[in-house]
Amino acid sequence: MPIKIPDSLPARAVLESENIFVMTEYRAMHQDIRPLNVLILNLMPTKIVTETQILRKLSNTPLQIQVELLQTSSYVSRHTDEHHLDSFYTTFDQVKDRKFDGMIITGAPVENMEFDEVDYWPELCEIMAWSKTHVHSTLHICWGAQAGLFFHHGIQKRSLSKKLFGVYEHRVLKPSSPLFRGFDDVFYAPHSRYTEVWEQDVRATPNLELVANSSEAGVYAVKTEDSRQFFIMGHPEYDPDTLAKEYWRDVDKGLQIAVPAHYFPDNDPRQVPIVRWRSAGQLLYTNWLNYYVYQTTPYDLKNL
Repeated sequence: MPIKIPDSLPARAVLESENIFVMTEYRAMHQDIRPLNVLILNLMPTKIVTETQILRKLSNTPLQIQVELLQTSSYVSRHTDEHHLDSFYTTFDQVKDRKFDGMIITGAPVENMEFDEVDYWPELCEIMAWSKTHVHSTLHICWGAQAGLFFHHGIQKRSLSKKLFGVYEHRVLKPSSPLFRGFDDVFYAPHSRYTEVWEQDVRATPNLELVANSSEAGVYAVKTEDSRQFFIMGHPEYDPDTLAKEYWRDVDKGLQIAVPAHYFPDNDPRQVPIVRWRSAGQLLYTNWLNYYVYQTTPYDLKNL
């Protein structure tokens, strides 16, 4: 089954060119199936890139998904065309009286700031509090995961001595978890961040489970025992060239930036990166949608 998105969303053409089954609003209206309602709070400045990456992962499942894109109203992106935001994004005031099967909160390039220094922090806190009663299962990504762990569970983010930047090996700590059903014992995921959360803080927090980590990158996947909240520290949705673009952007700015670890062949940024995380990233999103949203959400969202 396909993902259902607005007919004119730019991601549609990209996904269809990759032979991904995308259903337009018109066609979906003629199917007697209740789609999963998934809300994506996109905090990234490059919104079109991020929405396309996530929609790509959500689309490769046997489920029909109704996606809505959410932006903050307290901070408006300066890197995305205003017409695009007006056409495809909604605000919290427009959805706060509704309920959703699933929600994704993306990362944001603000990890070096204290949470309360972020312009939209009060609004994000309001949205995260709302998600506990209006969303069946919420998936937090990278900085969004750190923000969620702090807001919901009081876990502090910690500064790293240098940027964690590259593709790292991870291990599944709980093979019985449906989130990692079909995963190899060892899998790879991209990271690009200056902060982390400590494993001992996660393990000391009631109702949280650490389900995957990395000897180099640290904590990777955390969930609540009731599976209503997931926190993923990396970027399983990244494109093959995302880290390369970030590297060359910083080089062009004259910034001190290391070559992404375990990414370019022979550690040579002039070569084409090797993709080792695509299948694991796809499976993570698919498993979350299937086992923690579709299989357990009520048919009537009024019963959430």
